[in-house]
Amino acid sequence: MKRREFITLLGSTAAAWPVASRAQRRKPNPRVGVLWHAADAKQEEEYLVVLTKAFQELGYFDGKNIELEHRFPAEQPERFRTMAQELAEGKVDVIVAVTGLGAREAKRATSTIPIVLVADPDPVGRGLVESLARPGGNVTGLSLMTVDLSGKRLALFKEIVPKLSRLALVLDPREPSSKPTAIANERAGRAAGCLIKVFEVTTADEIDPAFSVIARESFDGAFAVGPPMYNERVQVGASAMAHKVPTIASNAE
Repeated sequence: MKRREFITLLGSTAAAWPVASRAQRRKPNPRVGVLWHAADAKQEEEYLVVLTKAFQELGYFDGKNIELEHRFPAEQPERFRTMAQELAEGKVDVIVAVTGLGAREAKRATSTIPIVLVADPDPVGRGLVESLARPGGNVTGLSLMTVDLSGKRLALFKEIVPKLSRLALVLDPREPSSKPTAIANERAGRAAGCLIKVFEVTTADEIDPAFSVIARESFDGAFAVGPPMYNERVQVGASAMAHKVPTIASNAE
């Protein structure tokens, strides 16, 4: 081989090395499936922005070095199941489940993909994890401790409303955590000498009428429980103020 040909070949091969090397190193971006609870990105805007910002603070930018795949089930159980299956079958690298219902359906859909639960009132009682200290399985995350803190929450409420002797529990009976939450609050109420009555609400239109009855029946306060009340927090707050009912909830929003 002539010297000129060798140099030309070496130069062209060397030029190709970085490209080939980059091609070998290039891997698909990690894919994170996010199973929300509301109906669309607009309803989740406040928290979607927080989630995106949190990833960015860790060095992950959507579309650049990570892919966020959002699903919005609109609080419909069958949509939670369908969307969890979609994410599992799509083999995302991890699933972020915003609610316990989402985590339950994600866990049902896969036993291998890691699932991060944003918050649930009672993840142990609902069988999502073995214990708070040792979750086990493929689910981890945070607990709102709604059931565990029933007595403490009632005690704090009584500090704000000293005359508290009748408390209205406003909840959606379809929410899995509603029953254990009601039982725990009734138990705490008996210990504190406070009558607890459940008011069932299944749609946003039923919130204001429920608070109207609570006020008319002279309840001393209300406890808004669970994701449905959380989703309709603006309406809950407006109704509580309109009917002058002191109200507590399990989360600050």
